[in-house]
Amino acid sequence: MSGYARWQRGQLADALLAAGPQAPTLCEGWTTRDLAAHLVVRERRPDASSGIVLRPLAGWGEHVRRQYRDTHSYVDLVAMVRSVPWWSLLNLAPLDEATNLLEFFVHHEDVRRGQVGWSPRELEPGLVEALWRRLPGLARLTLRRFGAPVAVQAPGFGWFTAGAADGDAAADGGGAAATDGGRHRIEVRGEPGELILFFFGRQRASLVDVHAPTTLAELAAKLRATTTLQ
Repeated sequence: MSGYARWQRGQLADALLAAGPQAPTLCEGWTTRDLAAHLVVRERRPDASSGIVLRPLAGWGEHVRRQYRDTHSYVDLVAMVRSVPWWSLLNLAPLDEATNLLEFFVHHEDVRRGQVGWSPRELEPGLVEALWRRLPGLARLTLRRFGAPVAVQAPGFGWFTAGAADGDAAADGGGAAATDGGRHRIEVRGEPGELILFFFGRQRASLVDVHAPTTLAELAAKLRATTTLQ
């Protein structure tokens, strides 16, 4: 395993400390203190973190998150973000990588790109490769109910399709994605990290190009929006 999740954890903690507790983030309505509390609860309170994915439990999860936010110092919250609890299965590197690579990468950018004057960071090639490997699964999950096929391309890496009719998914090592001139699908192009952010709901802060025929203009606008794509 690459170990990039553990590396991204440290970088995220550093970014949180550097930004301070009241800095804005890309998570609407959340400061860096809010985000740090979310990350702590996600890993340390299984009873509350299930509310992240199970709506009936969301109220309890938010209650616990606010408790952590309001009763712990910011320095302590970030220290908990930085370390894996001794009892956690996330101490197993493969599970940590599968669970946290995208989470920490995206939240690191939530902190960085929430600030005025941000610019893209240069990513290690191995990290970019790891993000590319995770991208098809993320895009297909995000677009599983989307009403049009979407061709996703990262120059130099390849392409695949998601959304409607994604059974045609393929990868060609970086060649042209469109076999029909793009007449019947939306095309999204960018670097792997930018595409991860795009399909994680950070469309407005991601540096990608979206092209669509006139007949799919409305769906393309939805794809570019910051609301859920599902």
